[in-house]
Amino acid sequence: MKKFLSVFLLLIFTAFTFSSPVFAEDVIFNTESKKVHKVTCPSAKKCTKNCVKIERKDAYSHGGKPCKLCGG
Repeated sequence: MKKFLSVFLLLIFTAFTFSSPVFAEDVIFNTESKKVHKVTCPSAKKCTKNCVKIERKDAYSHGGKPCKLCGG
């Protein structure tokens, strides 16, 4: 039992230490209103002017505010 517990804890530690990197998520960013939308948001689909597809972290670093509908 003690050996099993040691192996189990080692596996858990290894899983958290060597986990795969988190991939960046693309969002739709309105450069005029500074709203950040998820790609699937109805407001993002309607946005044809002043909207660009960028990474979430970049949108918020440019002063982005979350959409009230989807939470950006």
